[in-house]
Amino acid sequence: MLIVYYSSATNNTHRFVSKLGLPSVRIPMTRTEQPLRVDEPYVLVVPTYGGGASISGQNSRPVPPQVIRFLNDGHNRSFIRAVVAGGNSNFGTDFGRAGDQIARKCNVPYVYRFELMGNEEDVRVLRQGLMDNAEALGLGPQSVR
Repeated sequence: MLIVYYSSATNNTHRFVSKLGLPSVRIPMTRTEQPLRVDEPYVLVVPTYGGGASISGQNSRPVPPQVIRFLNDGHNRSFIRAVVAGGNSNFGTDFGRAGDQIARKCNVPYVYRFELMGNEEDVRVLRQGLMDNAEALGLGPQSVR
């Protein structure tokens, strides 16, 4: 089971993914880094940007541009099986909105949302949920590092 994730310089998402103890790869932060290409089914874990935009009436762009570039590669997009999103509950209805958009556009389930870097219960619930539902999600054999 592979986790593909994007984390900004704050590393909140990176810290959360690291606690899952599952194989993972990070989407590059800059265009100067080699683009990531995946060749197996994965769960995408992303932060949400622009929180609170729906409250203020602004145009929200919750999906990080690096994630958009990664998913615009049809090969990468063909292997996504589920999405998990982080965010800040202070964002109100925009909490985890990146997951809503990606799930809708990629036609995959939005399986979990967590706040900031997640807590131990978030880690336990998501990890167990992924392990228990790996076959149903099309994630193949379960491997743990």
